[in-house]
Amino acid sequence: MMRLKKWAKELAIFIVVLAAFSWGMDQWRKPQPPEITHLPDITLVNGQTVSLAALSAEKPLLIYFWATWCGVCKLTSPMVEELNKDGVNVLSIAIRSGDDERLMRGMAAKGLTFPVVNDQLGRLGAEWDISATPTFVILDKGNMVSSTSGWSSRWGIKMRMWWAGV
Repeated sequence: MMRLKKWAKELAIFIVVLAAFSWGMDQWRKPQPPEITHLPDITLVNGQTVSLAALSAEKPLLIYFWATWCGVCKLTSPMVEELNKDGVNVLSIAIRSGDDERLMRGMAAKGLTFPVVNDQLGRLGAEWDISATPTFVILDKGNMVSSTSGWSSRWGIKMRMWWAGV
């Protein structure tokens, strides 16, 4: 019984330290979005022009910064696709992932249909101060309400989206 209590205490301490470390990393790598008034409309690879302010006006918008060459993104992109199919308001920005044709061919091969902006030269990523991929940013009514970099679970993103919509 004593061993079980000691093990439970050590596990609880580990979880608290891990959560604090994770929160600290998120704060350290937190992107700095440009002023929403300075955000130009952006064009998706399908030619449609969209406004981030307008997309986030009715319900929170998940902006998924990723890259085709990013190993972790290969794990998170299918999860983002599921969220998109579930009706979550998603916009993705592919950073330095080749030309439009190559990007779309790669997405089609993986069954990815979420809306995508091709940030071929990394300018949007630089404007948003994105230092790691994947990075998930949630905008609500034009304001950044949440961001996290690195792997995240589907439920982790859903909880952030729910929290943003409250």
